Amino acid sequence: QVQLVESGGGLVQPGGSLRLSCVVSGRTFGSYTMGWFRQAPGKEREWIGNIKWSGGDTYYAASVKGRFTISRDNAKNTVYLQMNKLKPEDTAVYYCAARMGSSWSTGSWGQGTQVTVSS
Repeated sequence: QVQLVESGGGLVQPGGSLRLSCVVSGRTFGSYTMGWFRQAPGKEREWIGNIKWSGGDTYYAASVKGRFTISRDNAKNTVYLQMNKLKPEDTAVYYCAARMGSSWSTGSWGQGTQVTVSS
């Protein structure tokens, strides 16, 4: 298991940008897949995208593709979620997650960080 700590959330106006960070610690995580999720009030948790720590392949949900970018910095043990052209419907608690197997439910999760998009 690894430990994950997110940061970078806050209040931003529509059309603005934010970058979330997820610092990863614990056992070696070169074989992990790192994911970002979000959960808005009254809605189910939604997968945003993920990146393979080794190789850096990225995948995105259709709702954020072209606006959000996931990257990682191996030297800093950190995964980032760059969010551009933010919309009010992007308002949610954002979570970082890590998995080795095929299921996120058995992986590790951060505590979440609130993102609010409002004028």
